[in-house]
Amino acid sequence: MKKSLIAALLGATFATSALAQTSVQIYGIADAGVMFQKGGPTKIYSGGADGSRIGFKGTEDLGNGFKAMFNLEARVELDTGTQQPTLMNDNPGRYLLRGMDAMPLPAPVRDRLLTGLQAAIQPPGGPAVNQERALFDRMAMVGLVTPVGAFLIGRMYTPGYEVFNMADTFESGTAGTWGHVTGGTAGFTALSADIRSQEAVQYRIALPNGIGAALMYGGKGSGYLGRYNKFRAGHVTYKANGFDVGIGYNHGYDRQDRPSLRTTTVGGSYTLNEWKIFAGFHSQRNTNSALLPDYLAGWDSVVVPQLTAGGVPAANQTALRAFFSRTIAANTVQDANSYQFGLHYKIGSGRVMASYAHQNDRTASNSDANLFAIGYDHFLSKRTDLYTVVANIKNKNEAQYAPGTAGNPGGFTKGPGEDGRALQVGIRHRF
Repeated sequence: MKKSLIAALLGATFATSALAQTSVQIYGIADAGVMFQKGGPTKIYSGGADGSRIGFKGTEDLGNGFKAMFNLEARVELDTGTQQPTLMNDNPGRYLLRGMDAMPLPAPVRDRLLTGLQAAIQPPGGPAVNQERALFDRMAMVGLVTPVGAFLIGRMYTPGYEVFNMADTFESGTAGTWGHVTGGTAGFTALSADIRSQEAVQYRIALPNGIGAALMYGGKGSGYLGRYNKFRAGHVTYKANGFDVGIGYNHGYDRQDRPSLRTTTVGGSYTLNEWKIFAGFHSQRNTNSALLPDYLAGWDSVVVPQLTAGGVPAANQTALRAFFSRTIAANTVQDANSYQFGLHYKIGSGRVMASYAHQNDRTASNSDANLFAIGYDHFLSKRTDLYTVVANIKNKNEAQYAPGTAGNPGGFTKGPGEDGRALQVGIRHRF
């Protein structure tokens, strides 16, 4: 997102120029490294500071301030050559199945079923991102830039997430990124922000004085995973005089058209000489998770055959499914406020980065988390840099947050309330 075509084009929204030929560019980022984890394996990863990618973008100057443009961007996993990253570890996240031990079944049968459910909800080694196996998962859009703004259609970053990225000291990457402690109630259990939305249309405007705005609407099949009945979002930003700040709002509705994930994000950065100061606030609310149909499908595919083979009557199966549905619906409720602040300081050809983030869980479990991170980024050239980051997440109660990367969610610590720690070293090349 930080290098997206949208930002570059909108700066020229109000310019007029002579008719020009179509310009098409191939670009990308190759980013990989090694992460050492507490409670998890030492792992080679792809996409540490930035998600590795290959993209195609182009514009055609139509004259009189009008431009046609497109952007196609594919995810690339350098460690495997695939397009589906996994969690940084396979530790099971316990929060989604809490309370299931009260299921009215004999203990051996119940425990066997819960083991199967855990594997269905969180398959070991399964894809953590791009479950749809989309070719252009990162971006797929076309649009028209006009003298009164840009009109875009396709799969794009959401306005709310763009503000979140602006406020994140670690720029939505490395083990220090703010998003590692906002992923659901107690870990990577549910989306904490719709990063992108498919099936979306967007209007954007950027004024010469630095004020910008965006409005997005998505219909059926919209949202990051395509699970919404509709999606609405918008932001207002200011990018001038050292400021890069904004306020953004995202709101999805589940397949029954009930309010689902709602996020409000405020923050950004201010640059002064060698210093760059970051601060942000993020609110997330969700009482009707759009992922519930997926969890119920897991029950039907894994548990129902076992119950049937065990001779459990149909009426009892219906009651058990209703118990599971009520319990997991309660476990997917999100109500949290989070804040983060940090800084960059330039030293020669590098920069020091440091931040602190706090996730204040407002549900009954009170599963708070604190993230401390420090790193150094050294630029070998304009295109290539080496980076290292140390991060520590202090979890409370049932929280299991673990550090990840730009391309790989962290997953979970070994047990609730355990700290998550990581050291990573990587290299990034832009082309």
